Amino acid sequence: MSLHYTFHPINSNPEPKRQGKGTVSQTQDNLSHWLGEKLANILLQVQGITFKDIEEIRLRIDRPFLLLGNHKEVFIDEQGSAVPPEKGYRIRREDILQALERMTQSSLYAAEEEMKQGFITLPGGHRVGITGEAILKQGQVQTLKHISALNIRVAKAVEGKAEHILPKLLSRDGSLYHTLILSPPRAGKTTLLRDLIRKISDGSPALHTRGQTVGVVDERRELAGMWQGIPAYDLGYRTDILDGCPKRMGINMLIRSMSPQVIAVDELGHPEDVEAVLDALRTGVKILSTAHASNLEEALSRPTLRVLFEAGVFERVVVLSRRHGPGTVEEVIVLHQEQECHRGKVREG
Repeated sequence: MSLHYTFHPINSNPEPKRQGKGTVSQTQDNLSHWLGEKLANILLQVQGITFKDIEEIRLRIDRPFLLLGNHKEVFIDEQGSAVPPEKGYRIRREDILQALERMTQSSLYAAEEEMKQGFITLPGGHRVGITGEAILKQGQVQTLKHISALNIRVAKAVEGKAEHILPKLLSRDGSLYHTLILSPPRAGKTTLLRDLIRKISDGSPALHTRGQTVGVVDERRELAGMWQGIPAYDLGYRTDILDGCPKRMGINMLIRSMSPQVIAVDELGHPEDVEAVLDALRTGVKILSTAHASNLEEALSRPTLRVLFEAGVFERVVVLSRRHGPGTVEEVIVLHQEQECHRGKVREG
C-alpha cells in the first residue's frame, strides 16, 4: 500500500487507553498521539524508562517495537515491558498505516513532497524517517509506497549547550564568525544549533554581547518545530523563521525582506545550498550552519562542502560526537583563508 489511502478525521481515532498505574511523561503522552491505538496504548504503558533520554522510536514491519536512547536499546512487549527482542511486540502493517494516517492528517500533498527526501516532520520538530518502495520518474524519487518502517526521531530543546562554546565563535566586536557545525547522525548538531541561535538572538550579558537579528531557514521543520506559525522551541527575541522553504530560496527571501545579521540553516549538502550561501556572503550576513560529517577531513571529502571550504567561507568549525552522549564538543577548529587551521579542544562543563 502507499500513502493513497482514505483519511478520517483525527478525532475519530479512539483516545488511547492509559493503562497501568505509573506516571505517564509529557513526552510519552505527546508521542502517543501520532501512533495508532494499539501502539499508543503500548507506549503509554511503558514504565521504568526515562523518556527524556529516548532519541528514537523504531517501527519496522514484523520486527519488535524498539526504543533507542543514548547507548541503549529497549525492546517493548504488548504490556509495555522491556523484553528480549524475540519477545517484543511485532509491528504490523496496520500499525504503520495507522501511524502514517495520523502523522499526515494535515496535508497529504505536503507529506508526499517531504517523502521525496525520505521523511516527514511532525509539529514540535520530530522527524519521521520512512523506508519503503521508491517510485521514480525520470530518475527522481516521486514518493514511496509499501511503507516498511518508520523512525521517529524525538526532537528536544536542551538549553545551555551554547554557553561554553559561543565565546570561541565570536570576534572581539561580538560579531559571529562564519561557523559550520559538523557531526554524525544523532550527535546533537541540531540541538546545539538551536541553542546558538537563541543565544545570538537574545544576546548575553555575561559575554557582553548585544542581541542580533537572526534569519532561520527551517527547510526540514526541525529547528523551530513550527505549528500554524508558532514555534515550539525558543529561538530568541530577534529571530525570524521561514518554515518549510528550500534553503536556496529561503536565504535570499530573508535577506531581501528581514535584513538579518545572521543566517542560520541546518544540513548543508546540496549544490543549490552552496550557491545560496555564496550569494548571502556578498550581502555581509554571517552564516551559521550544520552538516553531516564526523570530522573536518570527512567534510572536505564531500564535493559540495569542499567548494565552500575552498572559497574560504567558514572561519570556525565545531566538531561534535556522541563520546559522552549527544552534543559532546570534540574540538573547535579555527580556519584561515590560506586553508591552514588551528585545532582547539573544548572542555565540557
